[in-house]
Amino acid sequence: MYGNPTFHCDGADIRAHCRQLATVVKISGHLDGANVERSGRYIDRFILPEKPFVLDLSDVDSFAAEALSLLFVVDDLCTAAGEEWSLVASRAVEQALRDAGIDFPAAGSVPEALNHFADAMVARRQLLPLLTKTA
Repeated sequence: MYGNPTFHCDGADIRAHCRQLATVVKISGHLDGANVERSGRYIDRFILPEKPFVLDLSDVDSFAAEALSLLFVVDDLCTAAGEEWSLVASRAVEQALRDAGIDFPAAGSVPEALNHFADAMVARRQLLPLLTKTA
């Protein structure tokens, strides 16, 4: 099989896609105390410098409070890599975030997150000529 095959992790299926604008990691199934640490270790390899990151949890049907730690791991890794990231959340994930009073950078869909990164890239490119001009 070419690319990154689906990683099965005790009820969670994880698949990574490297796109031009960002790396997208999609998790489906359920995230809980039994699989969240292992899932985080697997996802770690896909957070790369100079590449925004999208964590797509739109197909997660069960998200235990313990799974919130995964979002903090992603946030810390992206911050350390100096990269932006975005969360696409299912209703179960949104409810867990609301219950905990936690907010992460989010998008309504993967295409919306990728459009955000594209817009940010265009804005940075427009600044480059201004930064390189000399008097």
